[in-house]
Amino acid sequence: MLAERASYSGEPRRSLLSVVLSLVAVSFEVQDPGPVAAFWAGLLGRDVVMEEASALVPGNDTQVGLRFVAAEVDESNLSNRVHLHLTSTDLDDQHRTVTKAMELGGRIVQEYPEEGHVVMSDPGRNEFCVIEPDNGYLAGTGYLGEVTCEGPPESGRFWQEALGWPLVWDRGVQTAIQSPDGGTKISWDVRPGPPDYGSRRQWLDLTASDLDSELDRLAGLGAEELGETNGVVRLADPGGNEFTLGPG
Repeated sequence: MLAERASYSGEPRRSLLSVVLSLVAVSFEVQDPGPVAAFWAGLLGRDVVMEEASALVPGNDTQVGLRFVAAEVDESNLSNRVHLHLTSTDLDDQHRTVTKAMELGGRIVQEYPEEGHVVMSDPGRNEFCVIEPDNGYLAGTGYLGEVTCEGPPESGRFWQEALGWPLVWDRGVQTAIQSPDGGTKISWDVRPGPPDYGSRRQWLDLTASDLDSELDRLAGLGAEELGETNGVVRLADPGGNEFTLGPG
């Protein structure tokens, strides 16, 4: 997906919507949350906040947070529905990221010399790409440049309205949104073939100051409510991507 957009350098436009949703983190189910969170904290230069059955690597206004949740079933051998893109300032910087990721317990999955990026996986077998420098599409996004998800254009447009983030890419089956403040982009693409994702292994975690009204609004945008546990509601967007919404 990213290779097709490498020359794009459009700037996000500020949304006029009043939205009370907050994106807290992208969540990944893993067998052992602690070591995977420590890997990402070390790679991104962040802290780890241990939770009851998960570990959070907090983000900020422009960089998305990451949460690693203890999985009930080991599905680490299945395809990833979500993966991350890390940016590079130059070739030496890209090499440093790859080297540091390996020192922290990651591994190289595949290298693409012609395109310039390197596909890696963390200790929980979550794949991510270390992107080549001078990639116009990810210019100015910061180190964690993109969260890219499986999903049709309807997913991207749903999240544009849900979060109030401008749509910064909308071509064919590919869409992407970005906070009005810039930073990490979130994108959706329809990948060829029928990959086996298993159950929900990756999803978005959100909070809302007015949970009931936001649930009504999201339903009006096309979200489907799937269930509730301890006050946190599980939903799916129009493309079938699951997400959670809790009080905040």
